Amino acid sequence: MHNLKNILVTGGAGFIGSAFVRSMTDKYPQYRLVVFDKLTYAGNLDNLQPAKDRPNYAFEQGDIADREAVQRVLEAYDIDAIVNFAAESHVDRSILEPDAFIKTNVMGVYTLLEAARSLGIMRFHQVSTDEVYGSIPEGAFKEGDPLEPNSPYSSSKASGDLLTRAYHVTYGLHTTVTRGSNTFGPCQYPEKVLPLFITEALEDRPLPVYGDGMQVRDWLYVYDHATAIDLVLHQGAAGQFYNVGGDNERHNIEITHAILRLLGKPDSLIRHVADRPGHDGRYSLDSSKIKALGWKASADLDTLLAKTVNWYRDNDWWWRKIKTGEYLEYYKRQYADRLANAAG
Repeated sequence: MHNLKNILVTGGAGFIGSAFVRSMTDKYPQYRLVVFDKLTYAGNLDNLQPAKDRPNYAFEQGDIADREAVQRVLEAYDIDAIVNFAAESHVDRSILEPDAFIKTNVMGVYTLLEAARSLGIMRFHQVSTDEVYGSIPEGAFKEGDPLEPNSPYSSSKASGDLLTRAYHVTYGLHTTVTRGSNTFGPCQYPEKVLPLFITEALEDRPLPVYGDGMQVRDWLYVYDHATAIDLVLHQGAAGQFYNVGGDNERHNIEITHAILRLLGKPDSLIRHVADRPGHDGRYSLDSSKIKALGWKASADLDTLLAKTVNWYRDNDWWWRKIKTGEYLEYYKRQYADRLANAAG
């Protein structure tokens, strides 16, 4: 499918969205990438610096739940495809404040779908998460498995997935959905575990590991996630879901030790803190469907983890200014009591 011209990337100033924009503006000079982002705490124009001087890049600030703003941008840029990264995405915050998650991840998706339907947009791609399936003690989730989300975050994402599917079945909109596993890499807001632990360790501060740290996550490099979305946007079948897993399952405590080892920091920085409510024990995805389209990860986890740790070590200009104000308030609410009562 090569008749795309103008792609709206919602949430394009965020972590995965900006990686997608950086790689797409580079790879497809013939496409115009229009970023539409509300610039909440996790949206950061620094993430888009490499793309901002390219002639095929544009930026518009706005909220995906604002129907008029969405309609205006779709019409102004003659958009023919929407890739929706815009989401409230942090489980811990969803436990503290579910409201924002319902507004963006459900009402926002609905607003985008309605606009796409009314304007006859050619492609609508929803970026989702493995967390919609819930936890799996053994084996791996396939695309048709039941959804059993366990947090306000994952249930709001599941709602967006189901709305996307309904707009294909009911209205014939060409929709696709990818469900990615735990994504890591440069430019990730430091509330998430990898950048949190890397940046805290760089400052010799304690690393708050939930419970025994034996929860299992499958790790996916952000640029591999972006190439998977690119592939599905172009070659995915209408109405279909695609799992995107890194095939890198590790216990959280293993990842923590690996970070400390890469930074030459002592294990004594680890603090075992009270677990979060409804914490999923293990995620695992069967990605054979997207692999059949030709997708594969770019390198092994050890290589990509070292690359990521080096990026945060070499780019403290990016994260130091983030870890102030609002971020510190959130950090205190989330971890102060837990750390005060922690086990070393």
